[in-house]
Amino acid sequence: MDVKDLNLTTDITRLFDFTLNDEARAALKKMLATPLPDAESVIARQHIFKGFIANMPKIQAYSYSKIDFREVEHFLAGYSDKHFLPKRLKMKLFFSKAKYHRFRGHCIQVILLYHRLYTQYTGILNAEHFPEGYKKELGFINNYLQSFRTEYYENLVRNGSFGIREIVEIIRIISAKKKSMETDAFREKYTLFEAYLSAAMGMHRYGFVFPKIEGTGIALHDFYHPVLTHPVKNSFEATTNVILLTGPNMSGKSTLLKAISLCVYLGNIGFAVPAGAARIPFYSDISAYINLNDDLQSGYSHFMGEVMNLKKVVTQSNTGTPCFAVFDELFRGTNIDDALDISTTTLNGLLKFKNALFFISSHLHQLTETEAVKNGSIACYYLDCTVEGNIPKFNYTLKPGYTHLRVGRLLFEKEGLTHMLK
Repeated sequence: MDVKDLNLTTDITRLFDFTLNDEARAALKKMLATPLPDAESVIARQHIFKGFIANMPKIQAYSYSKIDFREVEHFLAGYSDKHFLPKRLKMKLFFSKAKYHRFRGHCIQVILLYHRLYTQYTGILNAEHFPEGYKKELGFINNYLQSFRTEYYENLVRNGSFGIREIVEIIRIISAKKKSMETDAFREKYTLFEAYLSAAMGMHRYGFVFPKIEGTGIALHDFYHPVLTHPVKNSFEATTNVILLTGPNMSGKSTLLKAISLCVYLGNIGFAVPAGAARIPFYSDISAYINLNDDLQSGYSHFMGEVMNLKKVVTQSNTGTPCFAVFDELFRGTNIDDALDISTTTLNGLLKFKNALFFISSHLHQLTETEAVKNGSIACYYLDCTVEGNIPKFNYTLKPGYTHLRVGRLLFEKEGLTHMLK
């Protein structure tokens, strides 16, 4: 996978990040960055998210004290019987006010936090909306929380009746959970619970849809880039495995390719996608080369970077791996004659990888005259632009076919550079 140009960690993560603690946030980021091995795993994760979304009316106000959560986690992580369950604990608590108040504070924080998590969130979920595997995970979380008898002890706290006996009882429960490794298991499962819930809240808030994971061709209806404030929605269905995208500068080709790539990537990790409806195949490898610059650190020029990226994708495709790849303005790093020659070779060569899909945008309008384009082996799309009074009007609408419109000269003239340079 090579999807750094989709800006997942900066632009996209924030759409799904409603987490309240650092561990859940890290789990969410890992979920977004880690590919799944097969279509079955993608569909299984979809069902987990759908379970959370079905329960959203009950848990959309999800919250707790971040300070309490962090302090409880710190206490449980550092708990040891040596310090918290010594011999004659009752007597030590009776004769030491400092120890009494410290132990009591820890126990009350645990009870109040766990009571809130169970009674307002995990315990009220309708488990029937979840797949069987995740029902067991949810069952473990609830059993762990219930084992602390939080309702009983919460009443005692509220009534001012939580004393030495109750402290000792809670400490013994904690000791048993630590010894059985249940505390660590709960921490791991609850972290993932919040990561799932957070992502589902984002999908629900922005109205994303779950794609069907099937077939070999993509179909996207009313897709868009979710970061844009007022995005133009487009639709298309891939009928070939190589798609050529044309359009003048500033027409939105890069943004469109990011939107398509984002739908494909999110769909392939089990997330809902920014579209009205979608059908997406499972791809074992996804690459999006959209913001390619000179790699000064490694010594690669812009053109050499393009060549190496293409080689990486072709090598992977040669293994029979289902691949999805996007190349924005391919070979713009070399002269026009070389670019036209090797672009033609590339487009024709990629046609042989039938279980892959390639999007290539280009400023080389001569490519639309190749035989593969004329006979329909390579599909063409363009982003529409009109000219009114010698001023280009970009509407960012995707249409089948191609355009030879060039707006560079118009913009040059519009800024008065021809007159200034005479």
